[in-house]
Amino acid sequence: MIKVGIVGGTGYTGVELLRLLARHPGVELTAITSRGEAGTAVADMFPNLRGAVSLRFSDPKEAPLESCDVVFFATPNGIAMKQATALLAAGVRVIDLAADFRITEVSVWEKWYGMTHACPELVADAVYGLPEVNRDAIRSARLVANPGCYPTATQLGFLPLVESGCIDLANLIADAKSGVSGAGRKAETHILFSEASDNFKAYGVGGHRHLPEIRQGLSRAAGRDVGLTFVPHLTPMIRGIHATLYARITKEVDFQTLFEERYASEPFVDVLPPKSHPETRSVRAANTCRLAIHRPQDGNTLVILSVIDNLVKGAAGQAVQNMNIMFGLDECSGLTQLPVLP
Repeated sequence: MIKVGIVGGTGYTGVELLRLLARHPGVELTAITSRGEAGTAVADMFPNLRGAVSLRFSDPKEAPLESCDVVFFATPNGIAMKQATALLAAGVRVIDLAADFRITEVSVWEKWYGMTHACPELVADAVYGLPEVNRDAIRSARLVANPGCYPTATQLGFLPLVESGCIDLANLIADAKSGVSGAGRKAETHILFSEASDNFKAYGVGGHRHLPEIRQGLSRAAGRDVGLTFVPHLTPMIRGIHATLYARITKEVDFQTLFEERYASEPFVDVLPPKSHPETRSVRAANTCRLAIHRPQDGNTLVILSVIDNLVKGAAGQAVQNMNIMFGLDECSGLTQLPVLP
C-alpha cells in the first residue's frame, strides 16, 4: 500500500483528493494536515466522508509526512516550495496541486505570482504532470507539478493541432469559463452566492496567471513560441470548465481523425463524434476531458470545445492519475467513477 499524506486538506481540492483516495485500492491515508483545524475529525468537516475517512486533521509540524511514500500539496501558491526540499531529501515523492513548480523560468513565475521562489533549484527537476504529454517522465519523477484547470482543458483541446502544425500558431484564442469552486474555499465577496449567482463575467483579460503555463505547454508541443489570447470567465455553477478554442487552419487534414488518433489510447480523453456539443455536466465528478471539433460554415477557423471538472481532471483527479503512474499502478485506479447527473 502507498502511504499518502495531504498537506492542506480543508480546501476543495483537498476534500476531492480525500474522496478519491478513500476508495483507492492501493492507498493508505496516513496524514492530513491543517493548522486551523488540527484535532478535528475529517468527517466532522466533510460529512460526505463519514465512514470512509477516520483520520483527524493534524498540525503540519507534527504530521508524519516524512514517513509517507507520496505527499500531495493541496495548498495555496507558495506553500509547497517551502516544504518540498525536506520531503524530497527524506525520499518522499511530491505532487503539488498549486503552481509553485509549473513554470520553468523562475523569473516568469515570480512576475506572475508576485513572490520570490523559495527553492528555484528544484524547478528544473519538476515534471509537468499532464499525462497525455509527459507520461514517461512522470513515471520516474520525484516532484510533479500538477497542471492548472484552465491549462488542462486548453492544452488538451489544442495539442493535436499544435503538434501536427496545421494551424496558425501565432493567433490562438482560448475563451474559457469556470465554475465558482475554481476560486477556492474561502470567503471573498465576488464568490458569495449573492454575487456569483445569476451572473456571468470575464476577468483577468489583461493577463491571467494560467496564461504563461498554457503558452509554455503549447510552445513545447510546437517546438516554437505560440501566440495565445486567453480570456477566463466566472460562471454561476459550482463545478466545471468549458473552453471554446479557436485556431486558423493553415493546412488541410482530417481534423476529426487527427484528434481520434491522438487520444485513442488515452483513458481520460473522450473525442466526441462530429457536430457534438459537450456539456460540463457530462464530466461532473469524473476525471474526464471531452472534446468536440467544429468547422463553422466550412471556413478557415476551427472551433474546439473542451470540458472538464475543474476539481477532478483539473486538479485532484489528475493528481491521483499522476500518482498511479509514478508508482506503477493501473493509471485508472481509483478514478473509474462515472459522471454525476443531474
